Amino acid sequence: MYLKVSSKFFVLDLVGVTQHTTEQQEGSRRISCDVLKLCVPASYRRITEVPAVWQAAQLLHPCPSRTYSLSSASVFVFSNLNINDVLGNYSLTLVDALDTLAIMGNSSEFQKAVKLVIDTVSFDKDSTVQVFEATIRVLGSLLSAHRIITDSKQPFGDMTIKDYDNELLHMAHDLAVRLLPAFENTKTGIPYPRVNLKTGVPPDSNNETCTAGAGSLLVEFGILSRLLGDSTFEWVARRAVKALWNLRSNDTGLLGNVVNIQTGRWVGKQSGLGAGLDSFYEYLLKSYILFGEKEDLEMFNAAYRSIQNYLRRGREACNEGEGDPPLYVNVNMFSGQLMNTWIDSLQAFFPGLQVLIGDVEDAICLHAFYYAIWKRYGALPERYNWQLQAPDVLFYPLRPELVESTYLLYQATKNPFYLHVGMDILQSLEKYTKVKLVS
Repeated sequence: MYLKVSSKFFVLDLVGVTQHTTEQQEGSRRISCDVLKLCVPASYRRITEVPAVWQAAQLLHPCPSRTYSLSSASVFVFSNLNINDVLGNYSLTLVDALDTLAIMGNSSEFQKAVKLVIDTVSFDKDSTVQVFEATIRVLGSLLSAHRIITDSKQPFGDMTIKDYDNELLHMAHDLAVRLLPAFENTKTGIPYPRVNLKTGVPPDSNNETCTAGAGSLLVEFGILSRLLGDSTFEWVARRAVKALWNLRSNDTGLLGNVVNIQTGRWVGKQSGLGAGLDSFYEYLLKSYILFGEKEDLEMFNAAYRSIQNYLRRGREACNEGEGDPPLYVNVNMFSGQLMNTWIDSLQAFFPGLQVLIGDVEDAICLHAFYYAIWKRYGALPERYNWQLQAPDVLFYPLRPELVESTYLLYQATKNPFYLHVGMDILQSLEKYTKVKLVS
């Protein structure tokens, strides 16, 4: 099984749509801004900047962008000006696209890209990175590519590489060792959000982190531990998950979205399925699927019950009965009271997660809601106000969550409708997000 979050780099601004600025919405934006600063790479916040060394989408087209800045984290699409941000300055997109090349069956480009990574990428840099982003994108990509190369079954065609000597696994180990200081000197065991690859945790490091960022490391760290026979990495990731889980509300069973890693105090009390919390739930279930640890499933099942009890709104059955179709909202983690009237595009992962646990009917209904928004605007707005039925935040940073849910629903139902949805999404991406580099 190859599990890795896909690249999400281009940013689409949904122009021509009225942005509402009520006092309530402005307040919710200020609250969410704190979460975005902790959990969203700086490049997402600079809407005109597009990290794009070598986009996986270019597989279907010529790849002239390979000639630009292979050692840099990102390029400015309008001038090819090299810029660095918290994503690390280590050819992020090249590394992130390795398994995509393999899955699409492009063995020659996969082999070239692997050699390029081995020859040019180094983590011995005075660079401060987000632990979460470095883990899911770089560590996950290296481990996925290593497994693809060494898998005797070769499910994507012949992706073997002559004289390959586990270099990608060694690189993954090196990176993970450089991330370990983030887990040290925290009273809760919850890691710091950022770490310098050479010097460790910066002296002025933030003691606050989002739940998703700190609690979504177990898949990659667990795989690394099992490949190396060294339990250290899985142990620190599990400790962080358990620490967060033990801080949940005794009344609702819900978690907040921002926590102080030293005191264990919830700074952000919003509980939902979007930014700051999304992948925490995702990794609980996927960790169980990968490793078979019953504790992971028990935590997920308990969390899912709380989600159904406090976040779900609308009629009980998806396709019958009175009232509105099901919707999952943002509430206060302690009281379960509604905090705002928006959802964000990250929440589109949830139908896919529901498929994995067998709640297919609800997944179909929720997916239809997100796809209807996509059809209306040609992309998912970063935030959508379900009460006003209009976007609150207008850009779209190529998030893959709706695509994953669409794929899983097709696998579960074999309904060709989801193939049409996938094609519709692909055509929208080609039309609205594809850009050309200029020299």
